[in-house]
Amino acid sequence: MYCYLKMTDLDASAIQVRHAEIGDAQALSEFITPFVTEGKLLPRTVDELMGLIPHCFLAEFEGRIIACAALEIYSAKLAEVRSLAVSTNFQRTGIGKRLVTTCVELARSKNVLEVMAVTSSEDFFKSCGFDFTLPGEKKALFVRTRDD
Repeated sequence: MYCYLKMTDLDASAIQVRHAEIGDAQALSEFITPFVTEGKLLPRTVDELMGLIPHCFLAEFEGRIIACAALEIYSAKLAEVRSLAVSTNFQRTGIGKRLVTTCVELARSKNVLEVMAVTSSEDFFKSCGFDFTLPGEKKALFVRTRDD
């Protein structure tokens, strides 16, 4: 197990960010399981994760997954940052922001107009440039269809 690291303790180049591959699906599933158990992420089957793989990014340290994020592209107008998770020992090192930036850059390269995030960590996403409204005062509204 890694001890808690601060960015000053860790050379950022020691963390590698790469596109996920089909062969990563099982390891990704195992990585996100604790986040699902804690209620921080929605459950994802291996098949669902395989669907995210083309636009999924992994961060690795010493060959182990320490963080992940995916961009789900809904249309030319909208994409969503999904399944963002950072191992507790690597939080506050900048890796989460690096993954979000990578997702936004991918959306930009695909000419997607807007990227959203549904989150309980609003301050983090605000630090990444997200806000509650878009130009023209666009807002997302939700309705719950079932109780969980």
